[in-house]
Amino acid sequence: FSIHGAKNYPFRREVASDLDIDMSDGSGDGEYLAALSEGLEKSFARARPELVIYLAGADPFEDDRLGRLKLTKQGLLERDRLVFDKCVSLNVPVAMAMAGGYARNIGDTVEIHANTILLAQDYCERISSARLAGVR
Repeated sequence: FSIHGAKNYPFRREVASDLDIDMSDGSGDGEYLAALSEGLEKSFARARPELVIYLAGADPFEDDRLGRLKLTKQGLLERDRLVFDKCVSLNVPVAMAMAGGYARNIGDTVEIHANTILLAQDYCERISSARLAGVR
């Protein structure tokens, strides 16, 4: 499953995903998060994954030089939350990698990636605490 700017591929895309969601230039938080939520439902229903590999790009950020989307930092954090919530709700482990991010201010890219990592750490700590308490 891939959700991305429709025009971010200047040449023919070599490989299509099982589910591609092409977002229009300038798509913001609301449009993106609604499409992501729908895409997560479809992809999990189709694939029934045993592992999710999440490429958490910072390039959908509104001030990214190469990305064509307009997500805010809060929108990107909500994106991460949607992905992690879906994985946790279905007890599917997730491996995460940072991807993309070309903000005019490098500090923005670093902050976005750091927010993703801190959120992942929070989920790990909650899951570990629940397991120690005997909760599944």
